[in-house]
Amino acid sequence: MNSFGRIFRVHIFGESHGTCVGITIDGCPAGLSLLEDDILPDLERRKGGKQKGTTPRQEADFPIFKSGIFNGKTTGFPITILFENNNIRSEDYQQQRSIPRPGHADWVAHQKFGGHEDYRGGGHFSARLTTGLVAAGAIAKKLMQQVRITAAVAEIGGETDLEKGLQRAIDAKDSVGGIIECSVSGLPVGLGEPYFDSMESVLSKMLFSIPAVKGVEFGAGFRAARMFGSEHNDAIEDMEGTTRTNHAGGIVGGISNGNPLVFRLAIKPTASTPKEQKSLNWDTGQVTSFSIKGRHDLCVALRAPVIVEAVTALVLADFMLLEQHIPRTLK
Repeated sequence: MNSFGRIFRVHIFGESHGTCVGITIDGCPAGLSLLEDDILPDLERRKGGKQKGTTPRQEADFPIFKSGIFNGKTTGFPITILFENNNIRSEDYQQQRSIPRPGHADWVAHQKFGGHEDYRGGGHFSARLTTGLVAAGAIAKKLMQQVRITAAVAEIGGETDLEKGLQRAIDAKDSVGGIIECSVSGLPVGLGEPYFDSMESVLSKMLFSIPAVKGVEFGAGFRAARMFGSEHNDAIEDMEGTTRTNHAGGIVGGISNGNPLVFRLAIKPTASTPKEQKSLNWDTGQVTSFSIKGRHDLCVALRAPVIVEAVTALVLADFMLLEQHIPRTLK
């Protein structure tokens, strides 16, 4: 439900406008040097208000270590990290409580949890909870010094000129989606299993847990359906398994093949758009016009690359521990 991983296991908690959000990490090897400064750079990349098109809500997002760290090193026991929520404006959500936002979780949350859900800022459906994932991902990255994970926005609104795509949405007074591409180098051969624990299966599960992700493709992805086999096949060139092309995206048979892992994600437009829309008012039973107020990202894809890197690192660290590429106790 709210946990992920087999050895390197994370448990997420909190709500967007609750007292805090956070994460507990179990299975982190003992002996890893870890200070707040180690995870602050990635947390800074996730923050809103840093660039045009992101939410003006700004939180300090300073990590508060509550357990699992002693004398600047991990102890091998669960690490709990908290992030306080201070810059909140819950009244923005109270005013439109009766009108579920199209494209948002308001309606399904109300039905599933019987009206007991915390609707402020999206509650536990909010991307605010990815703060903890980014912190855990920074720790996972530190465990895998030889692995390099890089994600970046490739398109906004169908435009490779990101500024142009963003400006089109600004001019339309609407939100917009985007494409993120992620590349991973330095992975060993042999991570993953056929079928249910394939690298694509486990990565996809984690990637789809990021709010607003609507599609994932590996390597050539959907282009593969329009290719001949001789064109799509990646010719092996040496005993290390280096391939001439990388249409497979670094995974064959669900298992890493030593070539760069490459995948792309489709990020939908933010559901909370200032443009006037229609939706059901569940108090009156009538469809009504409304406009979203409050502080929201114009394009959530802008802040997503570091989140994509983080969840990818969590998956890969778990695989690396399973295959004993990372020892359970560090020297």
